[in-house]
Amino acid sequence: MSWLDTMQLRDLDAGDRLELTCRRCGKVRFVKVGELLARGDFGRLWLSEVEARARCRQRGCGGPMRLAMPKSGDTKGFVGGIA
Repeated sequence: MSWLDTMQLRDLDAGDRLELTCRRCGKVRFVKVGELLARGDFGRLWLSEVEARARCRQRGCGGPMRLAMPKSGDTKGFVGGIA
């Protein structure tokens, strides 16, 4: 059981983004939660079900997608060293 099985789409804010990566060709696309909620009964789906329904839109691919939630905030470089 992963974090995808513990959250439903309606638990997320409408402004949050989901990252979908094709497992076959590697194409990455971002989808806003609000866009998915506007498609009818998607709010009742678990995120694992959203991942299972997602297919790549790249021409000729149609492969399964991997769902991730990109971390919001600044990325920081490594500031360590040998002491």
